[in-house]
Amino acid sequence: MKRLFSILAIACIMAFGTANATTNAAMATATTVVLTQDDSTADATADAENLTFHQELKKRFIEGGPGFMGIVLLCLILGLAIAIERIIFLNLSTTNSKKLTQDVEEALQSGGLEAAKEVCRNTKGPVASIFYQGLDRADGDLESAEKAVVAYGGVQMGQLEKNVSWISLFIALAPMLGFMGTVIGMIQAFDKIEAAGDMQPSLVAGGIKVALLTTVFGLIVAIILQIFYNYIIAKIDSIVNDMEDSSINLMDMLSKYKK
Repeated sequence: MKRLFSILAIACIMAFGTANATTNAAMATATTVVLTQDDSTADATADAENLTFHQELKKRFIEGGPGFMGIVLLCLILGLAIAIERIIFLNLSTTNSKKLTQDVEEALQSGGLEAAKEVCRNTKGPVASIFYQGLDRADGDLESAEKAVVAYGGVQMGQLEKNVSWISLFIALAPMLGFMGTVIGMIQAFDKIEAAGDMQPSLVAGGIKVALLTTVFGLIVAIILQIFYNYIIAKIDSIVNDMEDSSINLMDMLSKYKK
């Protein structure tokens, strides 16, 4: 009798354990399926969210519409082209003015005005050009040489600042175009509301999205060009200060040479 109860107890335990195992297996399978589906959804969401900066920028640019976005992009291209050209020109215009002043002074003492002018002819940059103009008129009085230096310094400053005003124009124009696109997008959104006779989010979402995208891209263009503009202005100021300091040194050298 005890053996019968023992066998029944063991059978019940095994049956209960098998049922639990089956239940656990089913639950594990269901969990695996759910997790797989969740992983697939998460992967799709991750793929949508893990776009590169270039892809996201391209997507937003297309969503903004070709009209105002194309004009804003044109402002960026033209502004960057002028900025890069100015940066190259200004870097080429930068010279070692201390070394140039020393070489001109040595040439002036050893070979006279012609030797000093030859040094200036073989040196690039606005400082060397100003030196040459001053030395070229040093045969007369110092006042003529000083006037030549001041006048040609203004000419060189104009060449340094050439086309810089266009960059400031694009800086101001890009956000204004973005704001105009925003206003037009809002007007289109309200036109859709008026035509539908109902305030539905789907009607205004597209217009407002386009409006905000044009503003964002206009501000981005303005920020990029502003950085280049400030660098160019700082570079021009540095070269102009160098020109003024070197011009004073030149007049001092000519004054000593005349004596």
